[in-house]
Amino acid sequence: MKKNIILLILLLFPLCVFSKTIWLDKLNVSLMYQDWGTAQVNKSVLGLPLKVAGTNYQRGIGTHSISRFLVNLNGKAKSLSGFVGADDSNDYSGNMEFQILADKKVIWQSGIMHKGMPAKAFSVNLKNVQKVALLVTEGGDGIMYDHADWLNVKFETSGEIKSESVIPEKIVTEKYILTPKEKETPKINSPKVYGVRPGSPFLYTVAATGKRPIVFSAYQLPDGLSIDKETGIITGSLEKKGTYNVIVRADNELGGDFRIVRIIVGDKICLTPPMGWNSWNCWGLGVDDKKVKNAADFMSRKLINHGWTYVNIDDGWEADKRTVDNELMGNYKFPDFKGLSDYIHSKGLKFGIYSSPGPKTCGGYLASYQYEERDAQTWAKWGVDYLKYDYCSYNEVAPVPTEDLIKEPYVVMRKALDKANRDIVYCVGYGAPNVWNWGQEAGGNFWRTTRDITDEWNVVTAIGCFQDVCAQVTKPGCYNDPDMLVVGKLGQGWGAKAHDSYLTPDEQYSHISLWCLLSAPLLIGCDMDNMDDFTLNLLTNDEVIAVDQDPLAMPSKKIITDEGQIWYKHLEDGAVAVGFFNIDPYAILWNQKDSEQIQKMKYKMTVTLSQLGLNGKYMVHDLWRQKDLGTVDNSFETEMPYHGVSFVKFVPVK
Repeated sequence: MKKNIILLILLLFPLCVFSKTIWLDKLNVSLMYQDWGTAQVNKSVLGLPLKVAGTNYQRGIGTHSISRFLVNLNGKAKSLSGFVGADDSNDYSGNMEFQILADKKVIWQSGIMHKGMPAKAFSVNLKNVQKVALLVTEGGDGIMYDHADWLNVKFETSGEIKSESVIPEKIVTEKYILTPKEKETPKINSPKVYGVRPGSPFLYTVAATGKRPIVFSAYQLPDGLSIDKETGIITGSLEKKGTYNVIVRADNELGGDFRIVRIIVGDKICLTPPMGWNSWNCWGLGVDDKKVKNAADFMSRKLINHGWTYVNIDDGWEADKRTVDNELMGNYKFPDFKGLSDYIHSKGLKFGIYSSPGPKTCGGYLASYQYEERDAQTWAKWGVDYLKYDYCSYNEVAPVPTEDLIKEPYVVMRKALDKANRDIVYCVGYGAPNVWNWGQEAGGNFWRTTRDITDEWNVVTAIGCFQDVCAQVTKPGCYNDPDMLVVGKLGQGWGAKAHDSYLTPDEQYSHISLWCLLSAPLLIGCDMDNMDDFTLNLLTNDEVIAVDQDPLAMPSKKIITDEGQIWYKHLEDGAVAVGFFNIDPYAILWNQKDSEQIQKMKYKMTVTLSQLGLNGKYMVHDLWRQKDLGTVDNSFETEMPYHGVSFVKFVPVK
């Protein structure tokens, strides 16, 4: 009898020792790679208690899409079980989906989930699985409100398990310049169309590269406008609605160039996406008068002749109280806004400012709530040309907001701007969900479609790769804004030390190319006084910029391939701009040993003319290198580096 008991104990002993439960929240979740925020243990991604559909959970991981987490099981795990759900801390019902992958194959999917849905249970068999990945994907409406929870998740295993990094350790690569040097003969790069309201001050600079001095002239210029022959700055005002086709010329000792500019006097402005600089990503709340003037000086020396126009102050300019007649002045850092505006305008540039519809801005400064008309008149008096209006602190006014309640304060400001005798480009700013559905109705010229961007590849792709969700609303005067360009020296606006963009050179070429295909506002966010030749070259390729500034502003379209994504849009001249991107927003590196090989590979993609809605013969032109690649009449194959781009234009051959 004793021997039988001993034998039974020996048989059961391995199960007692090696069969155990390991909770997900006990693993190293700092390796959970997500596209907004940081994974939180036993809390939502916002640091609040875990709650899904009103039910509290004591343990779990709060994350945000797109989220990836890889666990090495060594073939020892038996099962994985738990619950998933959209956290109640989401302000709005963003769509997301949870997936579980075993050795690269999807073995469970939650289906689309959003705030208010009860948590969904799962239980999967992991027998003989080496590695498992937990993934939260975007659900078809962008990543804006995708706070996601893994709840009471546990592994049953007979051995040790550990989390692993899902991203390759970046290989340091040298910056390289693709764009040829500018020619000394004049070349005009201005937008081909310009909108202005009757009676509004007119300011348009003929952007032209070439050896100086250049003499500028304009033919068929309507009465009320005049051109400065030395600077190419056209000023004045036009009272009568209509369309005027003006021929602008730029001549130097080596030759000349001309362009027909269509001036449309009517109800629409901002007929091509704005191009300029914003203070936030480099200076944050530390912006001041001198830094803004320095940015204007640099833009007038290096960028204006490529179409860059706006010099925009973000948050941090406001005084701590209004005057006795309720005017909001600048704080000690901005002693003379009218003088600053005049300084910027004297260089042929335009001036932008920042506020919010709530009582306070995102940075805690005074905002425009209940003072919209007063502020609009003040800005018009100063000479403001651009307003970024972030959705901050309005939850104090509307604690349980609906889409109509969110839209309301933007309509109020639009009406206030319309009463000002000045054209002010209007950005319906950060924080509003599904803003592309109503931004135009609210009077916006463009609208922020996403959370704040940072110079991380996964963030750039999580934003850029899903802009097809809202692309259909794009048209002249109405643009989706995927946030600023994260190239150059950045960081202080994010509370970090100034640093060169963390994007690799290939990633920066991809970033600029995709934003141009999207007809996005191009807003530089770097310290322009410390711009290197590589960054300057990125920002001064006129053929690339022309794709962004195309007067048609056609919606871009996306094709998903095994090697990435192809984006394309039709242009006014009958050509089609096409970007081939080595992008996979859901990429998981299953084995770090493959990291170096993956990053050194070249990736090939092919597109047929029929996929682009074309037929006939086309010359393929490389936009970054500014050279022809040959003709095609059926399909085109190209190659790009890891996270890189091949950016071309298909030009019809007659």
